[in-house]
Amino acid sequence: MPRHLILVGLPGSGKSTVGRQVAEELGAPLFDIDSLLVREMGMPVAQIFGMVGEPRFREMEQKAVLAAVEAEEPAVIVPGGGWAAQPGQMHGARAFALLIYLRCMPSTAAKRAEVGEARPLLAGTDPVERMRHLLEAREPFYKLADFEVPAERGMDQVAAGVVELARKHGGW
Repeated sequence: MPRHLILVGLPGSGKSTVGRQVAEELGAPLFDIDSLLVREMGMPVAQIFGMVGEPRFREMEQKAVLAAVEAEEPAVIVPGGGWAAQPGQMHGARAFALLIYLRCMPSTAAKRAEVGEARPLLAGTDPVERMRHLLEAREPFYKLADFEVPAERGMDQVAAGVVELARKHGGW
């Protein structure tokens, strides 16, 4: 039976876009955790973050990931960029999921993150520098993933790399 796939990486690394493509290709459900929380709370992530604070947001995120993995059917799960850096999350997830790190440069992630919804941890005058700091703090956790896929390329290529790993190592 296939294992869940969990995509980790910086905000702007392409997790949501790649997750959608991979789920479609594999015929699997997609749990985009930020989108689920936005629907549940009826407000954008930045507003949720501002209202409840980062520690409470991370708790909500962890509960949503647990609910997704408890689903009967193997799924593609896309938590926010900070989920992996919470103590114990990557080690705990390894038991039921194939963990894939979408690795990209801070400058690429910052450029991609400019598009779409505001990201609370990137607010400020120099998003590339903020992204460098996030990478410095989070990459040791991201590197706990089973595999890394370079995410500098087009999203179609990145998704194809993830699908290949899922089929080769995840039982898909």
